[in-house]
Amino acid sequence: MRIVYHLGAHCTDEERLLRCLLKNRGTLADQGIAVPGPARYRMLVRDTAVSLNGRPASRDTQALVLDQIMEEATADRLVLSWENFLAFPQWVLRGALYPSAGDRMRAITRIFPEIGAEFHLAVRNPATFIPALMARQRGRSYAEVMKGLHPQDLLWSDLVRDIREANPEVPLTIWCDEDTPLIWPEVLRAVSGHAPRTVLEGTDDLLAGLMSPEGLARLTAALSAHPPRTVKARRRITAEHLERHGRPEQLEQEIDLPGWTPALAEALTAQYDDDIARIAALPGVRLIAA
Repeated sequence: MRIVYHLGAHCTDEERLLRCLLKNRGTLADQGIAVPGPARYRMLVRDTAVSLNGRPASRDTQALVLDQIMEEATADRLVLSWENFLAFPQWVLRGALYPSAGDRMRAITRIFPEIGAEFHLAVRNPATFIPALMARQRGRSYAEVMKGLHPQDLLWSDLVRDIREANPEVPLTIWCDEDTPLIWPEVLRAVSGHAPRTVLEGTDDLLAGLMSPEGLARLTAALSAHPPRTVKARRRITAEHLERHGRPEQLEQEIDLPGWTPALAEALTAQYDDDIARIAALPGVRLIAA
């Protein structure tokens, strides 16, 4: 068996991936892919990792935890998804992005030291990620959250290196949240590992939230009338319809943070593009690019 950990990040997926996979539990189960409900494992995994304190779990403990997580007797692939695997929102920015992520995931994988693991993570342009994260800080001010950090100090590549250095045997798949509408089928397959040509329900739910109903209907009709022969062609058609029929309130974000200017947002975006290139070159990392 292989355990797949979908790590978020915060303000990216908003549980869409898990909802889609849960909607298709029966289809995936037929392929040996287990997708348990989150209540079965989130607190259990966290509490077990804390109690082990970095030690590998015994076989008895592993069997006990798996029995509580899984309804199935066996599975080839077990998918666990939680944006708080790396940190709770109030601890995301503490001198860096997710500064304890590598150690946390090492402790979690030690629950099942004999089972292979995979990590999957969406990243987001800090120009929109930081404002979105601020909205989840429960009354804490911008100054309290940043604690002297400058937005340009925050690099996703630092997080990725930390995770890889602490977990060198675990492959890591990365994608940009901004690209998700174009690469959603590839993201779903990367995480679940389902067979090619598997038809999943609810794969249009993401686009339905970004486009007008008329626009989504036109996109669906276009893809049905002339099925694209390549992934690149499907992404091009999707991008064209998003541009024509996208909902501005969903595709645009107003930024209102102390000291932030359009120039800073542009600088963060340029830095983010460079950072993604660095991530793509790191060993053990797969980037799903649009």
